[in-house]
Amino acid sequence: MKAILVNEDKSLSWSDVPDPIIKPCEVLVKIEAAALNRADLMQRDGDYPPPPGCPEWMGLEISGEIVEIGKEAKEKSDWKIGDKVCALLGGGGYAEYVAVKYDMLMPVPKNCSMVEAAAIPEAFATAYLNLFIEGKIKEGNTLLMHAGASGLASVIIPMAKAFGIRVITSVLSDEIANSIKHLNADVIINTSKEKTSDVLKRELENGHGVDVTIDCLGGEHMGECLPYLTHGARWIMIAALAGQKTEIDLKNIYVKNVRIIGSTLRSRTPEVKAQILSELVENVFPKIEEGLVKPTIYKVLPIEKAEEAHAILQKGENVGKVVLTVK
Repeated sequence: MKAILVNEDKSLSWSDVPDPIIKPCEVLVKIEAAALNRADLMQRDGDYPPPPGCPEWMGLEISGEIVEIGKEAKEKSDWKIGDKVCALLGGGGYAEYVAVKYDMLMPVPKNCSMVEAAAIPEAFATAYLNLFIEGKIKEGNTLLMHAGASGLASVIIPMAKAFGIRVITSVLSDEIANSIKHLNADVIINTSKEKTSDVLKRELENGHGVDVTIDCLGGEHMGECLPYLTHGARWIMIAALAGQKTEIDLKNIYVKNVRIIGSTLRSRTPEVKAQILSELVENVFPKIEEGLVKPTIYKVLPIEKAEEAHAILQKGENVGKVVLTVK
């Protein structure tokens, strides 16, 4: 089969690799689409290696069709050859086929295309993990989701809204703010005009203090925002794209019982990931099938154009997910 490999000069090539050989607990999926994540860029740069046993090529989420099922997978699941599925991977999605443990698969939700389904597993599982498991967010709470135009925000914002949560998000310009209006965030902060901390202070004074933050930016502004959270708030760090250092007044943390939580999906055990996917199908897929939550697709490209797709993420052009199709 073919897969996207990273060459010595960091360029990408659609190259021949060995066919996957499934274990008894795995199924073989013929890939139809693979969605991009910022982790793919990090892996390409050598900063985010795949877990042991995973293929060396990138790709954390795919959709496709089951073409082979291992003995144990057949005994322990209801999957059948021909089933259309989407899957969460440790790696290996930029390819024609992938071997997947049976409990890392989900059915394609009704009313979702295969392209949309490919954009569900990583982003929706990350959203669910941080909103409901780490964040313990509840109806009526307020969420701050940074980087409102990111692929993850395009999932987290509508997912939060579907569960009755008030959402504040941040973007870099009025143009970007207009491009994400369809996500229906309650407050969009244009950080080129106003500091996030000033908005959070105003919101707190008006009775809308932030209960949960999902932060992929970090940097100096993170510490500036912490005084303006509700008592017992959770600030969840998932990346630090704006800088790895900040200054924190520790008194604000212990007086208000604020929790700062580091969180990545990829570092979770397979058992935890399987539980997240199971809860996702049970609790969130009905919202998807009702049309309340859906992946925002920015661009679809053939997998041979993976280089062009990566450039879109590197430049921050996308509002929503970029997806590669495999033929």
